[in-house]
Amino acid sequence: MPYSYETNGEVIYKKSFATIRAEADLSRFSTHEEQIAVRMIHASGQVGLAHDIRFSVGFVNASVQTLKSGGAILCDTRMVSEGITQSRLPANNDIVCTLNDPRVPNLAMQMQNTRSAAGLELWEEHLNGALVAIGNAPTALFHLLNMLEDSSCPRPGAIIGCPVGFVGAVESKQALWQNQPVPCCTVVGRIGGSAITAAAINAVASRQE
Repeated sequence: MPYSYETNGEVIYKKSFATIRAEADLSRFSTHEEQIAVRMIHASGQVGLAHDIRFSVGFVNASVQTLKSGGAILCDTRMVSEGITQSRLPANNDIVCTLNDPRVPNLAMQMQNTRSAAGLELWEEHLNGALVAIGNAPTALFHLLNMLEDSSCPRPGAIIGCPVGFVGAVESKQALWQNQPVPCCTVVGRIGGSAITAAAINAVASRQE
């Protein structure tokens, strides 16, 4: 027998977000934070994610203004960069992922670190006033925080730090939240990933205020 299922994309979209708003506890978020959180929950399929999302003071405004001002979006992996809806970007913002740059393997060997972390060494010309999006590699988030310990390092406008995993993910996000070198968004615990991170970017890009 053929399966019966909803085929109207608009109906699916509306029902999905109505379900999230009905089931997730969004009470601690501001109106603008809630809009981003709902997108992140939608990407994860877990209404319980609402409990673990964290926004620093001023993150929404900083991230929105970063994109409106033309800041680049710096991504740790292609899985994040490919999830960004370019048509939503307010200033035709550059999307930069240096992971596959041919210089990265040698850098990683010299640094004795992962390729994801080494790729950040090629961000310098883009980093000032950028929106940084780290959704996969805890090593990349740790390396970013180490880079920002140097006062001469260019400062991004905001950071979305949601690496996923069982080694270093919890600790790297704790370090981001404790230090907050710039306004940031994160998800506590092991959960995270490219879909959640890209969803946060797309939600920020959709804000016009």
